[in-house]
Amino acid sequence: MNPLCRITPRHTLHALLLWLICLSPLQVSAQTPESEPDAQSAAAPTTAQPSFEQLVQQLAGGSLRERAATVKQLSSQRDERLADIFNALVAGDLLANKEKPPTIAIREGEKLTDALTGTDLTGTERLRRIPVNNGLRTQLRGQVAQLNLSHPNTDKRYAAVQRFIRDGVDEETASLLRAHQEVEESGRVQDAITTALAVFQLQSGDREIRLAAIDELSGSLEQEARNALRGIAENDADAELRAAATEAIESIQGRISFYRFVENLFFGLSLGSVLLLAAIGLAITFGVMGVINMAHGELIMIGAYTTWGVQVLFPDLIEWSLLIAVPAAFLITALVGIAIERGVIRFLYGRPLETLLATFGLSLVLQQAVRTLFSPLNRSVSSPEWISGALNINPVLSITYTRLYILIFGLMVFFALMLVMKRTTLGLKVRAVSQNRAMARAVGVRSSWVDALTFGLGSGVAGVAGVALSQLTNVGPNLGQAYIIDSFMVVVFGGVGNLWGTLVSAMSLGLINNFLEPYAGAMLAKVLVLIMLILFIQKKPKGLFPQKGRAAAD
Repeated sequence: MNPLCRITPRHTLHALLLWLICLSPLQVSAQTPESEPDAQSAAAPTTAQPSFEQLVQQLAGGSLRERAATVKQLSSQRDERLADIFNALVAGDLLANKEKPPTIAIREGEKLTDALTGTDLTGTERLRRIPVNNGLRTQLRGQVAQLNLSHPNTDKRYAAVQRFIRDGVDEETASLLRAHQEVEESGRVQDAITTALAVFQLQSGDREIRLAAIDELSGSLEQEARNALRGIAENDADAELRAAATEAIESIQGRISFYRFVENLFFGLSLGSVLLLAAIGLAITFGVMGVINMAHGELIMIGAYTTWGVQVLFPDLIEWSLLIAVPAAFLITALVGIAIERGVIRFLYGRPLETLLATFGLSLVLQQAVRTLFSPLNRSVSSPEWISGALNINPVLSITYTRLYILIFGLMVFFALMLVMKRTTLGLKVRAVSQNRAMARAVGVRSSWVDALTFGLGSGVAGVAGVALSQLTNVGPNLGQAYIIDSFMVVVFGGVGNLWGTLVSAMSLGLINNFLEPYAGAMLAKVLVLIMLILFIQKKPKGLFPQKGRAAAD
C-alpha cells in the first residue's frame, strides 16, 4: 500500500500546526527590532521638575551663577513663603548648613525660623549665611517687588510700585503695571502706578505723549516724579516741554507746602496734647484748690516709672502694658497725692508761699527716693506694636501713631475729667468748696476729705500723663522737671481754675511753639513763647478765661 495513502486529514492538521510553531520565533525576532524603540521609550524615566522645597535647598550650594539660575526658577513659583525667603537672602539673613539636604533658616534678630516649615530653630549651630553679589541682589529686589505687587497688604503693594519707580520702568514692567492697575482697589496704589507709567512715558519719542505725562505728573508728590520733571525743565531742548515741566513743578511745590503746613499743625496739636496731659492735673490742684504744687512734675515721673514697672513685672504682656499701666499709674499717684495732702498740704491752706516751699522740698525728696530705689540711670519703656510706626497719608505727609494716640488720649482724659467735675457728686462738692469753703461746711460737706480727694484726683491725672510721656522720652528721675514750668504756663495762660481754658491754652502754646521752632530753634522758641506769655499776663492777669463769681473775687 502506498504510504501517501495513509496521510489522513488529521496528519495534515498536525503538520500545519508544526509548521506554524516553527515559523513563530522568526516572526517574533523579525518584529523585535521594530518594537524596541517603543519599549525603550516607555522604560526611559521622564525628567521631573524640582519642587519648591528642592529649589530653596539648592540656594545653599553651587556657584553664584547657579544660585542666580535657581532664583530665576523660584521666581516662577507661586508660594507665599517666597517673598520672605528673597527678602532674607537680600538682607543676608538666609542661613544654611552643610547637611544633605540642607536646613534653610531665616534670621530675625536673635530668632531663627525654618524657611520651609516655620519651625523655631533658635540655638541651632553651624548655620552659615548664603552669599549673594550685587547683581543677584538687584535681581532679587526686582523679584520681591513683583511678588509684592500682588500682596494682600496695601503698604506692600505701594512699596513695590515705588520700587519700580526708583529702579526705572521698562516696557515689560509697564505692561505688568497696566495689567495690575485694572484690578487694583487702593487709590494710593493706583496713584503710584499712574506716576510710574507717566515717568515711563516721559521717555517716549512722541511729543504729545510726553506733554500728557507731564500733565499727569503735575499732581504727583513722588520724589522721582519731581526729579524727572526737573530734568526736563533744565535740560530738554523743547521749550514748550520745559515750560510745562516748570509749571508742573510749581504746582507740586504748592501741594507740598500745604501738606507741610498740615504736618506742622498736627505736630503742634500733639505737643499741645502733651502739655494738656502735664497741666490738667495741676489745673485742679493749683487752679481749683489754690495750692502751688512744685512736686507735680515728680508725680508725672512716678506715673512713668509705673509704666516701666508694669513692663518689668509682665514682660510677656508688652502689647497690653499701656492699658494696664494707665489705671495702675492713676491709683499709685493718687495715693501718693492723698498722702502728700494729708501729711503736708492740709496744714498750709491759705499760705501759697509756704505750699510752694514745702512741695519744692517734697520734689527733691521724691527725686532722691527714685534714684535710691531705681538708680539715677534712665529707663527705656518699650512701645507696643500697635502704637509704633506711622500712618503714611501720602509721600510727603506721615503721622506717627504715637503722637496720634497721645492726642486722642489727652482729649479723652480731658473730657473724662470734665465729666467728673460736672456730673458727679465729687465734682459738685469740689466746686462748692473752691467757691465758698465756709458755706460748703455749713451745708454738711466734709471739706477736708474733699480737699484730699481733689488733690488725689489731680495727682492721679499727673500719673496718667507720665504713662503717655514714657512713650516719648526715657524715664528718669528728672523727667518731671522738664514739664513743671510748661504746666504752670498753660494753667496761668488759660485762666486759673478753668479747665476749658487749660485745653485752649495747651493747644495754643503747642502750635505757637511748633511753628516758631523751624525759624528760631527749640530753645529760642521757648524763650519767645515765655516773653509773649509775660506780655499777655501784663494785659490780662486772669488769663484767657477768667473765673466769675465768688471764686474770681478771691
